[in-house]
Amino acid sequence: MNKLIECLDREFVQLHRGSRELIGRVSPELLYRKPPSRSNVRLSAGEHILRSAASVEQTFGGITSNLWDDPFEWTLPETLPTPNKVARYLDEVDATRKHGFELFKSDADLLKEIMAPAGSTRILPLLLDTLVRAVHHQGRATAIFDILTADRGLR
Repeated sequence: MNKLIECLDREFVQLHRGSRELIGRVSPELLYRKPPSRSNVRLSAGEHILRSAASVEQTFGGITSNLWDDPFEWTLPETLPTPNKVARYLDEVDATRKHGFELFKSDADLLKEIMAPAGSTRILPLLLDTLVRAVHHQGRATAIFDILTADRGLR
């Protein structure tokens, strides 16, 4: 039984679904809008969703092909200006994630060491760290979207 793989896969699927759901509710006008300055928020909901997906892309790009590139350049708001383009990017990231999970044949694979940019690391802690960062950004995106829709009476 590969309970760890199944559990992690389920969490990443849930992350993807949550991001797709949020992007499906965000209007193009609110995607990169920041709340009023009183909120002390530096990034928009769209930027947080992109950072969430980019962390998953970087990790699974590293696991699958040893390409640890930071997706910063191709995840800029100028590159992905609409919710539809962001949604397509999210689907590309999910395909990369699925490919990564196909490489794990047993839970023992999660204990293997790989070489990451910061040095040697085990796969399990790397995946957990990625999941925590991605969920954090998704949560921030949801909160910012909620602030914007509440301010505009769109709830």
